[in-house]
Amino acid sequence: MKKYYEIRLSGAGGQGLGLAGRVFSEAAIKSDYNVCQTQSYGPEARGGASRTDIIISKNKILYPNCRNLDILLAMNQESADKFSGSVNDGGIILVDSTYVNRAPEGRVYEYRLTARSVEEFKTPLAANIIAVGMLASLTRLFALEDWVRAIKARVPERFVKMNLIAFELGHRDGREILHVEEGRVPIAYDRKKPVPDCLKHDT
Repeated sequence: MKKYYEIRLSGAGGQGLGLAGRVFSEAAIKSDYNVCQTQSYGPEARGGASRTDIIISKNKILYPNCRNLDILLAMNQESADKFSGSVNDGGIILVDSTYVNRAPEGRVYEYRLTARSVEEFKTPLAANIIAVGMLASLTRLFALEDWVRAIKARVPERFVKMNLIAFELGHRDGREILHVEEGRVPIAYDRKKPVPDCLKHDT
């Protein structure tokens, strides 16, 4: 794990990027990183390419703006087109293929984030935390317990259960993508391994 990361969570207004950024930042803090988070509002938030930027570092953060992204989440086409050029050579891009029809170049993972949220929860509102779960797997950033604690700390109480399930879904599918990528048999929590205690929720 590196000591410094630049992350951009981008999409349209109403896709929950602010909450996703707060969960990401909280998990970083619980993992003993320094964090700087900024958000872009204004006219772009009405459907263009709004964003939440996060810098995490084991050292002091001397400059607050992202310049060379290590991680990009693009939840609409405009965000993928606008921000993919800022991702460094070793960085990863996760796109919501529900809305992104033209994937950018680079190390890109395509996943129907919004469609999956609607299928599972009958609402698109969990797509942001499904994405966070996938990024947690794909990047191997932070301990699973720190992500769960971050969700419980930042998500309104009445939505915590849904978001823990959404995170688990994204984390599991991200693990399976990596297992396939690495040439191994996918391992799902509910088939070959017990669900980790930190992800168990009351029924």
